[in-house]
Amino acid sequence: MITKTVAHVQEACHGVKDGMTLMLGGFGLSGIPENCIAELVRLGVNNVTCISNNAGVDDFGLGLLLQKHQIKKMISSYVGENAEFERQMLSGELEVELIPQGTLAQRCRAAQSGIPAFFTPAGYGTEVAEGKEVREFNGQMHIMEHAFKADFAFVKAWKGDTAGNLIFKGTARNFNPNMCG
Repeated sequence: MITKTVAHVQEACHGVKDGMTLMLGGFGLSGIPENCIAELVRLGVNNVTCISNNAGVDDFGLGLLLQKHQIKKMISSYVGENAEFERQMLSGELEVELIPQGTLAQRCRAAQSGIPAFFTPAGYGTEVAEGKEVREFNGQMHIMEHAFKADFAFVKAWKGDTAGNLIFKGTARNFNPNMCG
């Protein structure tokens, strides 16, 4: 059996390289994998795509990677609390894909379940639907969304075992389970 535990944050981040796609758990400031984010800052990996519910705040969470201009693209559902994110987005320094929160969760879940794509009514008739396949189901229009493809996923768990099972404490059971897989 493969042991799915790591002893140190350095081991958890080993192998992350420039240009990779990273999924990061958390919601707001709760359950953020802050130790892994700090290690990514220390490693200086650049041009990463980050998939996360939100973009952190200026001085915590993904905000630390944004300060160092290490994020090339942000895929998120909520970004309103990070002034540096806003500055980089408006200046064109940062690629941004904003998607409905439920769609973000489902794209994460689809990735871990081996489902390549699914249809959802969320976002139909908006910018979210531009360029996506549209189909009608039971008289309602849906857009096709693809599962995320990530190189690494970082989560914050309270406990874990060698089989990879995790326990999330309190409100850290937000987007963290969705990012596992």
